[in-house]
Amino acid sequence: MSTHDSPRAAPPKALTIAGSDSGGGAGLQADLRTFFANGVHGMTAVTAVTVQNSVGVSDVAEIPPSVVAAQIRAVATDIGVDAAKTGMLATTEIIMAIVAACDEVGIGASGTTPLVVDPVAASMHGDQLLRDEALEAYRTELLPRATLVTPNLDEVRLLVGIDVTNVDEQRQAAKELHALGAQWVLVKGGHMHHDPTCTDLLYDGSDFTELTGPRFDTKHTHGGGDTLAASITAALAKGASMPDAVAHGKRFIERSVEASYPLGAGVGPVSPLWVLDD
Repeated sequence: MSTHDSPRAAPPKALTIAGSDSGGGAGLQADLRTFFANGVHGMTAVTAVTVQNSVGVSDVAEIPPSVVAAQIRAVATDIGVDAAKTGMLATTEIIMAIVAACDEVGIGASGTTPLVVDPVAASMHGDQLLRDEALEAYRTELLPRATLVTPNLDEVRLLVGIDVTNVDEQRQAAKELHALGAQWVLVKGGHMHHDPTCTDLLYDGSDFTELTGPRFDTKHTHGGGDTLAASITAALAKGASMPDAVAHGKRFIERSVEASYPLGAGVGPVSPLWVLDD
């Protein structure tokens, strides 16, 4: 019989503040499996419960803002948080509750814990998911607290009004997002479908870094944004610098898209399960 006289030390700890995807391909489920694949303990503050499968979302139940905030405080004050990310935030009231709770426990620009903001504001077809007042709360309250913001091109259009079609417009969008207060900006280029490669642009207010990778011929990309942001968050939780964390996230999402699989009758998820094969 083996005994553990000294218990194993806890791994780095990451918190996702996001909605639940009942189909398991995106949202906090994608975040948790990405955290696990990166050797990080995952925790959750659930913002909404979606009724969702591979075809789409048919219903949403929002969690009361006070309960969302209480989840953040509960894990941060007991377990501790080494890095955090946001996903689907649903309403202005939930955003404001998250901002207050994060300020209280030192997550984001006001504290020592990095905050990755994945601004889930558009559907996979580019349709606006948030009311205008919630988008304004993103601009004026959440982005100034973000260590990194990771919008896709549809979310760029909603947040700063730039319809990005080329690298020059991608750079201008990064500048305008940085001006809203985020310390670092990652403008993802996955939706520039005319580009044979996929180039994401990282900006810190002075320097641009282009991260270029392959574009895979697959429709199964559900949860791609969540998985990228979660893998960056996991790297930050382990103590990586922002450039190194983003470079890790880029490599991780490339492998996850390559390993994506069909699910149900619609769009399947990207998959961090490739780590089990390495």
